[in-house]
Amino acid sequence: MVLRYQEGSVVLIRTTVDGVPHEEDVAPRLLLVHYLRGSLGRTGTVIGCDTSNCGACTVLLDGLSVKSCTVLAIQADGSDITTVQGLADGGLHPVQKAFRENHALQCGYCTAGMIMSAVDLLLENPDPSQQQVRDGLEGNLCRCTGYHNIVKAVRAAAADLRATAAVPPQAAPPGHPEEPGRDRPEDSIMRDIESSGPDATLSSDQPRPGERYRS
Repeated sequence: MVLRYQEGSVVLIRTTVDGVPHEEDVAPRLLLVHYLRGSLGRTGTVIGCDTSNCGACTVLLDGLSVKSCTVLAIQADGSDITTVQGLADGGLHPVQKAFRENHALQCGYCTAGMIMSAVDLLLENPDPSQQQVRDGLEGNLCRCTGYHNIVKAVRAAAADLRATAAVPPQAAPPGHPEEPGRDRPEDSIMRDIESSGPDATLSSDQPRPGERYRS
């Protein structure tokens, strides 16, 4: 069935973007990338070529990477969307961290799309070879780095994710609320008292870095 809309009509869509539910009236021809940037302010998703070639606008749509300049906003109705800003929820995602540590960017324009495609790749293949990384990112163009450090970063992130998955969570001993390797609650509170102003929010009230991605 072909849906036809009158000129000037709008359509109500419901999406969840980076964990936050949204309801918006959108024009039927509005592209997902413009919806994310213009309506929701998720400007970490960049517009590169406007021809679907570069992949800079890549996001995860229901867990799969898509170029958001090739998807209409109304096609995302009912979907869960993750942008590069949603990955950095309380701390850098392992792929973001690996890109930084392995110097896998120069101008940075392609980086958001590269990272989102890499996340999708590692969900499907947790231990890719160099060639598999290159094949998995073939829809994303970089005009600066020559790809060597990008491939290196993706493989480093893969190793990090595998190591994290291999370590079972350790329960705190009875009577000790802290977990091994983490600050005690009183340590965090003392830092807040020493450094915060009267209107500050205690760090104990905020998500701890990396909590979303702990296995």
